[in-house]
Amino acid sequence: MVEAAEITGLSHRQVWRLLSAYRKEGAKALAHGNRGRQPVSTLSQEVKGKIVELSRNKYEGVNHCHFTELLAEREELLVSRSTLRRILTCAGIRSPRKRRLPKHRCRRERYSQEGMLLQIDGSEHDWLEGRGTYLTLVGAIDDATGIVPYALFRQEEDAQGYFMLLSEIIKNKGIPLALYSDRHGIFQRSPKDSDSLEEQLSGQRQPTQFGRALQELCIQPIFAMSPQAKGRIERLWGTFQDRLVSELRLAGASTINEANQVLWDFLPRFNARFSVPPAQPGSAYRQLPADLCLEGILCFKYGRTVDHDNTIRFDRQVIQLLPGLDRSSYTRARVEVQERLDGSLIVS
Repeated sequence: MVEAAEITGLSHRQVWRLLSAYRKEGAKALAHGNRGRQPVSTLSQEVKGKIVELSRNKYEGVNHCHFTELLAEREELLVSRSTLRRILTCAGIRSPRKRRLPKHRCRRERYSQEGMLLQIDGSEHDWLEGRGTYLTLVGAIDDATGIVPYALFRQEEDAQGYFMLLSEIIKNKGIPLALYSDRHGIFQRSPKDSDSLEEQLSGQRQPTQFGRALQELCIQPIFAMSPQAKGRIERLWGTFQDRLVSELRLAGASTINEANQVLWDFLPRFNARFSVPPAQPGSAYRQLPADLCLEGILCFKYGRTVDHDNTIRFDRQVIQLLPGLDRSSYTRARVEVQERLDGSLIVS
């Protein structure tokens, strides 16, 4: 019995049990009792067939991980990702998302608190897969938590879209400490642009409209030197171009308004799934001071000189200035024209 235990790798007690069972039932007693039985957790062929059918039809083009979540949310089928991958691989269905071999890089540590740094960018893509025009997704991601505080679809990447993005973030969260972006002309003037006479005399270049708004809100702009430097939001676009495209397809969205509705319904679920706790609790977002008008900051501002008839010209329009309480005429005065996001014009 000692030699048998050493050869089989079993304990002495187990060898005695096997011997006792062999004396009662013969050689069949040595086989495991569950041999030939289906495990309780085994999926039936009917369920496997349903999963394959859904993958080829309703959820065609959805990656395996996202497909697992959609089955639980919409079809009430709880299947692990590894099991689903095995079923689809056996059926010849591979995940549509291809992953490149990783390269060795040293990742920058996340900022420690939510609101300290937001990465912002725009992604032009065939989001509607031919059901509509190409759209640009403008969004932001918090560096500390990976939360997407807001995003919206635009026809193109423009300053107005970034104004709307920042406006919603400030209303819902507060004013972030810094924004990390590329060197797009919306954020920074090109070095090739010639300086005006006023800039040459002052020795300082005027910021862009968006840069001026950041100065008024005391938000520090940080410019990336390469796409890899803002890798967090670049990876976000990769995930969105996979998961969000599938959500838009399932919803049948074909217009920018429908796409935005799907996006805003998708964001809370995305944040719940992918956000991480910050290293330092609390929030670094600052509340908007009561004496600041957000609409008067996140807008386009232009300087004009009033003509002799108390009018100014703006965008092929002639605007008549009425006499005020402080002065009856504004001839030759320098005024500021604010073109706000709602389309209204304010002269001050």
